[in-house]
Amino acid sequence: MLTLPVRQLAEADRAAVERLLAANPIAAAQVAERVAVRGLGWRADGRLYGYGGRRQPEAVLWSGGQVSPVGANAAAVDAFADMISVQPRVCASLVGEAESVLAMWERLRPSWGPERTVRTCQPLLVLDTIPSVKPDPLVRPVRPDEVDLVFPASVAMYTEEVGVSPLGEDGGRGYRGRVAELARAGRSYARIVDGQVVFKAELAVVTRHTAQIQGVWVAPGHRGHGYAAAGMAAVVRDALRRVAPTVSLYVNDYNAPARRVYDRLGFRQVGVFATVLF
Repeated sequence: MLTLPVRQLAEADRAAVERLLAANPIAAAQVAERVAVRGLGWRADGRLYGYGGRRQPEAVLWSGGQVSPVGANAAAVDAFADMISVQPRVCASLVGEAESVLAMWERLRPSWGPERTVRTCQPLLVLDTIPSVKPDPLVRPVRPDEVDLVFPASVAMYTEEVGVSPLGEDGGRGYRGRVAELARAGRSYARIVDGQVVFKAELAVVTRHTAQIQGVWVAPGHRGHGYAAAGMAAVVRDALRRVAPTVSLYVNDYNAPARRVYDRLGFRQVGVFATVLF
């Protein structure tokens, strides 16, 4: 029987949860957006759990298609792992601050494993100034009527980055819906030349503190020609002016070309993420 202080959170806990998330606004961005947009009531797509006292949780855990701990020390990791290890795994990934994610995975692996891959070191980067790199003038927000054009590039990016296709059993309807959602919200960017996507990126997560960039991709035939740096400069410039006071992202430590681009743009490291993919 679970005796550690873990409980599902509800709307009555919103103020306390927001204080906890605001204490680490870059690392907590993915959970913070879900709370801001979806609230804390019961949801079919996931639930938020808290560890600690009723008035002020010390840590939280989002559990849905993605599992993400925030602010979890060793005791919170143990408590969260005890709770979810007895449930069948339904998530596609475990993502968050490396220390807590890797400790949680050590506890969960006997019941949830094997994993497909574990990315143990993903520097978490942030930028709050306009980069000096000249932006690509052809990089612009994707129009909603261009989703069919951008979708193949998004599939290629996802497959290359994650190692599996996002099309799945539904033939890609769910993933295409996400691509279309970002375009409608003005959060998808691309350089499109003669009907072909040369560069793309999205503001996958937006909070009042940061816009988190994901899905950065350059078409294979155009790599090594500066499109990534110039394209990212354009995305960062627009995001800082229009969306949030900072931009952030996390990158695999072994991705040397991407890390050189982000260094050139002026990103600084503020933490380390880890990701377990299933």
